[in-house]
This record gives sequence, C-alpha cells and structure tokens, in this order.
Amino acid sequence: MLFLGEINSPLFDWLRKQEESVIQTNDKITAEFIDRNNVGFIVSYGYRHILKADVLNKLPLKAVNLHISYLPWNRGADPNLWSFIAGSPKGVTIHYLDEGVDTGDVIAQKEIEFKSDNETLATTYEKLQSEIQELFKCHWAKIKTGECKGHQQKGTGSLHKLKDKECLSHLLTDGWNTRISLLEEYAEEIQMNTQFWDKYDREIEEIRNGNKA
Repeated sequence: MLFLGEINSPLFDWLRKQEESVIQTNDKITAEFIDRNNVGFIVSYGYRHILKADVLNKLPLKAVNLHISYLPWNRGADPNLWSFIAGSPKGVTIHYLDEGVDTGDVIAQKEIEFKSDNETLATTYEKLQSEIQELFKCHWAKIKTGECKGHQQKGTGSLHKLKDKECLSHLLTDGWNTRISLLEEYAEEIQMNTQFWDKYDREIEEIRNGNKA
C-alpha cells in the first residue's frame, strides 16, 4: 500500500499497524513507480500533487483521497477557511481519486458544525483533521475490499487555489488563530453585496492569471 502524504502523519502510523506493507512518499509519482513498488492501493492525505491518468489507470477504484471539506463545496486549497467565508457546509469527505481536484466519487462523508464563540481557524482545522482520520479508520476495512461504493458528487460546489486567499489577507491578521466569528461576521456583510463578489471574482482571476502581485 502507498501512503501519499507527510511521513509524520498519525494516519500513516496507524496504517503501518494495520497493513503488512506500507510505503510513503510526498513526491510526485509515476506509473513506473507504481509498477516498481508493486503498489496495490493508494491512500492520499494532504498530498499536494494531482495524479495523472496513467497512474490512476493502474489502480481502478484502488486510490482514495481524504479531504477536509464537505464535497462538492470547497475543493482544492484552504477548504476550512472558505467554508466560513462562503457560509458553505463544513465537513470531511473520503472520495475516489480521479484526474480532477477533489472531484472523484464520494465514498463517505460527514457534515460538521462549529460553535463560533471560541473557535479559530486553527482549532476548527484540528477538529476536521481528527474527524477525517476517524472516518477513515471506521471505513478502511470496507474501502480496501471495495465494499464501500462511491456515488457521484451532487451540485457544482466550489474550488479554490492557494493564491485565492490573498484578497482576504486583511481578515487574517492573526493568521490561523483568527476567530471564525470574525469570518462569519464578514461573510454576513458580503453575502448580499454583489459588487463585492464582482470585485472578488475579478481579483481572483487576476491572481490566477499572474497579473496581480
């Protein structure tokens, strides 16, 4: 089994105790890597690279990803942050890997609610990490045997890249210790502000096209 993610991940340590043979990398992998290491299953958790078709074709329904959002909302980067900015559902999802960004069929997911009084981006992030790990542990036995059937994601959802949060820097003066109540207040102010969203969409487009410093 191949674990794609950080070597110090508690989930990697857990998998090594469950399976006879587990290898780990955070680097880009190729189809040749899969063959050379006789990989029979992939678990991706916090992995930053998109797997190409030649890799995925080696392991049909044998490659899954763990994502800390309630898909299809908040695919891609910083899902926790964007769930508060957009007022979208919060949660965690295990899904099959495909060539898209968090677009594969859903195997299991759990919606999670937070009370905003004392929560920060850091505390909610840690809770989401704990929840996704527990969800995986509960389903792993059936996931690896193919007993957990996936279903197509419903709705358009949303997608964000790392640079997208640059236009929110004025809100994140405390970094990941920013209180989510501040983000929720900000979100309420802008939900009905179409001019804001028009400006935001333009800024995001500029950032993605490399036209904005």
